[in-house]
Amino acid sequence: MSKALRTIAAAGILASAALMASGALAAGDAIKVGVLHSLSGTMAISETTLKDTVLMMVDDLNKKGGLLGKKVEAVVVDPASNWPLFAEKARELIEKHKVDVIFGNWTSVSRKSVLPVVEELNGLLFYPVQYEGEESSRNVFYTGAAPNQQAIPAVEYLMSEEGGGAKRWVLLGTDYVYPRTTNKILRAFLHSKGVKDSDIMENYTPFGHSDWQTIVANVKKFASSGKKTAVVSTINGDANVPFYKELGNQGIKAEDIPVIAFSVGEEELAGLDTTPLVGHLAAWNYFMSVDTPENSAFIDQWLAFIKDKKRVSNDPMEAHYIGFNMWVQAVKQAGATDVNAVRQAMYGQKFKNLTGGMAVMNTNHHLSKPVLIGEIQDDGQFETVWRTDGVVKGDAWSDFIPASAKLTADWTYPWVCGNCEKPKY
Repeated sequence: MSKALRTIAAAGILASAALMASGALAAGDAIKVGVLHSLSGTMAISETTLKDTVLMMVDDLNKKGGLLGKKVEAVVVDPASNWPLFAEKARELIEKHKVDVIFGNWTSVSRKSVLPVVEELNGLLFYPVQYEGEESSRNVFYTGAAPNQQAIPAVEYLMSEEGGGAKRWVLLGTDYVYPRTTNKILRAFLHSKGVKDSDIMENYTPFGHSDWQTIVANVKKFASSGKKTAVVSTINGDANVPFYKELGNQGIKAEDIPVIAFSVGEEELAGLDTTPLVGHLAAWNYFMSVDTPENSAFIDQWLAFIKDKKRVSNDPMEAHYIGFNMWVQAVKQAGATDVNAVRQAMYGQKFKNLTGGMAVMNTNHHLSKPVLIGEIQDDGQFETVWRTDGVVKGDAWSDFIPASAKLTADWTYPWVCGNCEKPKY
């Protein structure tokens, strides 16, 4: 190579380095993050905030210089609370937009729709919402709660003297896979505690259900036996608004028939008159009201980004926050965004929970997180009334389902096993 050509080549290398340092990269050189959340339809009430959370983290990452010397670009699509459309949009994100990772979904039916797509195309999905378990995929990291990190502790609390000593149970849910499977697990758990089927009432309603008068009246009738009764709610989306209003209309108070919800957080309570709801409960791994330095910093970051002091934070936001930061750490460790390399680098990643303790990504693709039970306050926030002493490792398969009790999930290379029998020692 001539001296002139060497000079030109050197100048080109220096120019490329300068571009990387400044973050002024061409769009084709960006690391792309897919955002797969409903921005319209019945689930927009819950999912829009999760889209904003990912945008906040992408913005913050770029302000810090990007990732692997590249700009990070968020690619946002709207599956519009349409479950088959989630699969189409996931395929669009991977095949057309060439995203390196997807953060998305809320309902389990939408996740089930996306699952075969990410497995076929070897994509990577971070799923941030509590779910029913009974699933293990090498292409999904489940950063929300498994049943043993939410549903089981919640019912145990309500059964305890501290939680009111409930003897009869009303299982109310939206009619899809998460409520039905969760309640299957809860029914088996209640049976293990000696609760008879005659002391369990179970009812399902469609997404967006609005007429709760008859159902709430039936709950009151069921609770009139004299035995302490509690309601376990897996109602999702905007159906929660008329449900809680009807509780107030029929004078159901928390001290008489407590309702514990698994899908109602600060975002769903925002804008509601919470006066008739005070004292009812929710079980999550995070509440906005928890006083830790990490949570205070997160809330400050959120409010500065969203520029609206009335906006709240909630549990699925924390799950995305933890998952996103772990993904960033794994990419840096792997030195690439290749899914196979990042997946292996994810195991053992640690990041502080916003409510205390250290979140750890286990080889079963579930986090270790604390469990909290909060009581609704008149300002729409939750006061923590109970929490685990430490973190709880999420289980992919429930010990209360006989067919699942013998299963394990371990995706460690080279032994990859999502649903094989537990080793016999």
